[in-house]
Amino acid sequence: MLSEFKNALGANAVLSNQDDMQPYLREWRGLYQGKALAVVRPSTTQEVSDAVKLACSHGLKIIPQGGNTGLVGGQMPDDEKNHIILSTDRLNAIRNLDSEGNSITVEAGVVLERIQQAASDADRFFPLSLGSQGSCQIGGNISSNAGGTGVLAYGNTRDLVLGLEVVLADGRIWNGLRALRKNNTGYDLKQLFIGAEGTLGLVTAATLKLFPKPKGKQVAFMGFESPHAALATLNIAQGLAGSNLTGFELIPRIGMEYTYRHLEGARDPLEGEHPWYAVIEISSGRSDAEAEALMAEAFETAFDAGHVNDAVLANSLAQQDAFWRLRHAMSEVQKFEGGSIKHDVSVPVSKMPDFILEASAAVKATIPNCRPVPFGHLGDGNIHFNVSQPIGADKDAFLAEWDRVNTVVHDIVAAYGGSVSAEHGIGRLKAKLMPHIKSDVELDMMRQMKRTLDPDGVFNPGALLP
Repeated sequence: MLSEFKNALGANAVLSNQDDMQPYLREWRGLYQGKALAVVRPSTTQEVSDAVKLACSHGLKIIPQGGNTGLVGGQMPDDEKNHIILSTDRLNAIRNLDSEGNSITVEAGVVLERIQQAASDADRFFPLSLGSQGSCQIGGNISSNAGGTGVLAYGNTRDLVLGLEVVLADGRIWNGLRALRKNNTGYDLKQLFIGAEGTLGLVTAATLKLFPKPKGKQVAFMGFESPHAALATLNIAQGLAGSNLTGFELIPRIGMEYTYRHLEGARDPLEGEHPWYAVIEISSGRSDAEAEALMAEAFETAFDAGHVNDAVLANSLAQQDAFWRLRHAMSEVQKFEGGSIKHDVSVPVSKMPDFILEASAAVKATIPNCRPVPFGHLGDGNIHFNVSQPIGADKDAFLAEWDRVNTVVHDIVAAYGGSVSAEHGIGRLKAKLMPHIKSDVELDMMRQMKRTLDPDGVFNPGALLP
């Protein structure tokens, strides 16, 4: 059987040795470890089609995998060995960049940071920005509808996709790589595959929106007494800067302490300690001077109103990068503090401060001495509400409380009218929650789409749908 894959894709494109497959079989945090018959690595869309057809002919299931940076296990096989992992890491060509039309067409395996750089080299800007951007791939970003720090101004990945190329479950190739901003000719089929986590089809390429590169930018690091004060400052900054407010990221004091302990070269930008912090970015289509003036006015207004304890405005690009580095390191540094129970939740922006305080009190009551670390995208209502184990606790015993802590947090999210998956997706980790968070009608529509596009359940069984 494997010889057929090798004949179709080339011997070097098929991995079956356990040592060679291991990087593809283990999720980066160690939460998931699966099995597979082989890892196949096609280098063209036609080879993806050939691999899908071969897998179907032998009754195999396909687990699509990009950079293997997902946080809910959607890129992992289970313990059955009738799976193949289809890695997109060799689908890595930038096919076209149209600077005048503000679009770029890339294959699914292109690393996000490379797209950002290609856009920048053409005096354009691609706004999707994640902590994993040096290793995540755009196909995975699309399939999980990734969010990141640019959502406040530019939207989720869904808002950045103009067209897709997709291999369907029967091996047919749908070429929807249109760079049109307007195309009102019926169903917008690309939206079916964005956020579908590889369960309906395999994204092989995408045409993405680009934007004019900002001519100026200012980044500030501010300290607050409470998340309510941070929200008040957000509203002031939005009122002054509008869509030029391109980032507003909340960090608790405990998160900063983790960063200082575990991130080489990290230092506190402010004098004195503050309970809460934010990294704030304002961009300008005109100049650094305009961005700096807007940031200064936002700070002065918020400070005069008593919302900001202290702040520092970056005086160089290096300092801007240093401020953002503190935020982007938040996920990584938590690993050094032991077990961490994760929540990727959203509530209405106006309710976020109350949610943070209520959920923090609730998890502390559930597990005394645990350490809540709520951080992230205050500007769009998405907080990563992580809970670190008590100091000195047994990691395995703490992680065994995952479902109990999730229930506590998710019940509060539901009471606020929020979502238990804001940007990371459902994957395998949250699939069991779907009957509780989706109506029977919603689940039935999703299952009908699955049956129509993938009647034999070839793509990513066990992910997304229970």
